[in-house]
Amino acid sequence: MGGHGMSLLVPLYVHPAEDPGAWHRLITGAARTHAVVLNPASGPGTAPDPAYTAAARALRAAGARLLGYVDTDYGTRDRAEITEEARRHRDWYRTDGCFLDRVTATPAGLPACRRLVRELRRQGAGTVVFNPGVHPAPGYVRLADLTVTFEGHWSTYVSAFTRPSWIARQPPERLCHLVYGVPPALVPLAVRTATERGAGVCGPVTAEGPNPWAALTPALTWPNGVRS
Repeated sequence: MGGHGMSLLVPLYVHPAEDPGAWHRLITGAARTHAVVLNPASGPGTAPDPAYTAAARALRAAGARLLGYVDTDYGTRDRAEITEEARRHRDWYRTDGCFLDRVTATPAGLPACRRLVRELRRQGAGTVVFNPGVHPAPGYVRLADLTVTFEGHWSTYVSAFTRPSWIARQPPERLCHLVYGVPPALVPLAVRTATERGAGVCGPVTAEGPNPWAALTPALTWPNGVRS
């Protein structure tokens, strides 16, 4: 999935009925994504959503890997709640794995995170993505299939990004940068910057505000998902 060494992680946090055009574009470009994060209700919700069921079916048919959004609240949520939400995603939307948001990044939180991942994989999660949004302790990157080591605004990404020395030794396909507020003309630069900083997966969006992930990355419409 993806092309030319850069893949797109696409969290699309808007209801299909609210922006059907975005979902249509995502389905059309699904084969060019690394994965799509489904987030019906800050998680799977309490019952299947028919609009998401239809969207998930279309995305699978188009070749997308689907990840169910689950908030871990930096290790404060009960493990049983997290695994139950992952189960609902899988049962209702046939997700391939899970996108664990707000993952703790400290060495102290690693043992509990390891137990969580072990249980999720026993349940059938083929892909586990961590989103601490920062560079975590090294063990997290080895534990997950993909780790989001930066989530933040373009201005921060440009001016204040740093990375520990150990991260340069990690395979790029295990690292992801999610950047929002990217000026439209600079989206190609955002993709190149992620590559130069060792991330093989990215998801630059131009939107701002409380939910920038309600909009698609413009990079999805480029040939093969990327542009030089």
